[in-house]
Amino acid sequence: MTSETVLYEVEDNIATVTLNRPERLNALNDDMIVELYDVMQRADKDREATVIILTGAGRGFCAGGDIQGFNNLVPEQLIVKNPTPFNMNIRADYQTRHAYLPSIRKPVIGMVNGPAAGLGLLYALGCDVRFAADSALFTTAFAKRGLGAEFGMSWLLPKVVGHANAMDLLLSARTIDADEAMRLGLVNNIFTPDSLRAETLAYAREMVTWCSPTSMRHIKQQTWDTPFQSLQESVRDANQIMLETNRSADFTEGTASFREKRAPNFPPID
Repeated sequence: MTSETVLYEVEDNIATVTLNRPERLNALNDDMIVELYDVMQRADKDREATVIILTGAGRGFCAGGDIQGFNNLVPEQLIVKNPTPFNMNIRADYQTRHAYLPSIRKPVIGMVNGPAAGLGLLYALGCDVRFAADSALFTTAFAKRGLGAEFGMSWLLPKVVGHANAMDLLLSARTIDADEAMRLGLVNNIFTPDSLRAETLAYAREMVTWCSPTSMRHIKQQTWDTPFQSLQESVRDANQIMLETNRSADFTEGTASFREKRAPNFPPID
């Protein structure tokens, strides 16, 4: 698949997915939305990729939905259109049109290099870890456009910043800077624009070097499943995973590398 609006590259087992409409601050239109889904599925299946970075080209991460690019989208598509047929092996909650990033088995790091607004903020929230340039700006935007909190924003945002902070950001639609985003827990760390890429890659390389892809897959799924579980259900699932992983080649290699004081050599996941 060749795409001009979503770029894909893999180096050192790190896949970088780049939204590539810099002249529109990477605002999403219908074609780009489908292309992004396809590229993320490609990254998920790529045996050469252990960790995925999602970022934007130019000076923006994603300015949200391109209103001009949604002219042909009818209301029925907004409600039911998914990029792929329903998959019984994936939680239905994470098969919706824009909230599927939690279903990607590999860690997804959001490298927020500039403004993240509306739908763009939603995609950032779907990442597992978020690093931002100290010049980045964030806004939900919806209330200032006469819209509701779209595509699960009212579910995802409170999970990240808490109910009170989410209500503030949603109802006021105010723009916050990277420092405030850091205080709210919206991003994990902030860096200068010149150092953001290097710092994000360094973090990703640490994961690639030291962490089992299978373990990261389990941990990611466990954490995203938690909002739908009781503590008892979470412990039950953790116990089952413990039984599986304790007998795995990754556990054998992880303990051996620890004893031998060397980097582990974990196999990729299929």
